[in-house]
Amino acid sequence: MVRVKKLLVGTLSLRNHTMQISEIDAIIKTLNKPTRLGMPNIKAIV
Repeated sequence: MVRVKKLLVGTLSLRNHTMQISEIDAIIKTLNKPTRLGMPNIKAIV
């Protein structure tokens, strides 16, 4: 995970504020994928 963060997070490459927000959203989505894959699927037994 640390390696992925070092690759993705650093300085924002775009100068426009709205484009920087889009870039941050893309980084967050990319970082959330491995987190979601590592979570166990739990179903309630009723």
